[in-house]
Amino acid sequence: MKVSVREPLHMFSNVIRATFISIPLIFSLSANAKVKLNGDISQGGLIVGQTEQGASVYLNDKELKVSKDGYFAFGFGRDDKSNYQLRVVNSEGVEEIKTMTPKAREYKIQRVNGIKKSIMNPNPKAVARAKKDSSQVKAARAISSDNTYFAQGFNAPMAGAITGVYGSQRIYNGVPKTPHYGLDYAGKKGDPVKAPASGIVTLNVPDMFYSGGTLIIDHGHGVTSTFLHLSDSYVKVGDTVNQGDVVAAVGSTGRSTGPHLDWRINWYQTRLDPALALKLLK
Repeated sequence: MKVSVREPLHMFSNVIRATFISIPLIFSLSANAKVKLNGDISQGGLIVGQTEQGASVYLNDKELKVSKDGYFAFGFGRDDKSNYQLRVVNSEGVEEIKTMTPKAREYKIQRVNGIKKSIMNPNPKAVARAKKDSSQVKAARAISSDNTYFAQGFNAPMAGAITGVYGSQRIYNGVPKTPHYGLDYAGKKGDPVKAPASGIVTLNVPDMFYSGGTLIIDHGHGVTSTFLHLSDSYVKVGDTVNQGDVVAAVGSTGRSTGPHLDWRINWYQTRLDPALALKLLK
């Protein structure tokens, strides 16, 4: 359950330290400045923050992009156990430091034995193609635009039943495979896929080896949505889409066993949990 906590206003003359817990927080930098954080401090969590204009924000040694309206974003990976300092310095040089460690989660693990070696070891041509596909996806996710569409929150891209969750992992013949980083929705080929938040289309490839029809929408500050196994798309690279626009169609392209949508969210190359993004306060 999410709770909002409001701390009393203070006039800060030096560094203040506090510890984060896994709830959205509102804390103050000065009598006229507040910093709001929206999201779960947990593995896979996307955090959306807002501070006063002109403030600088640092996550450990990394300076975060801050919009002219004070918005910023960051997130935690599936297995992230690191300790973090979020440091906010306002226009008067007043500094606030918050410490946080993402809450650990348990993931569904499935063990499957008796898989053919030909399936376990794709041919070299397939591997080369997959590497090329991966480089395109990484490039799209590396974009650091000034857009702040991520701050409006996210809606589900379709209404199908959820058949796969973030963090789950299969172990084939005793060999752990790459965890699943998306949220899978059951559907029929051609079912509409909607933009979960507004953004700019940065990648649209109809036939990637593993993911088939692949579409990426940039929501700003490194936050992106990726849609996999699409049968069709109705947008092109460079298009601006609004939250709720139909942008693509469910399919079973690539390495898919049946029609479904695999929706993923990233903060740059950090893979986040779309289910947690859907819980952001609006």
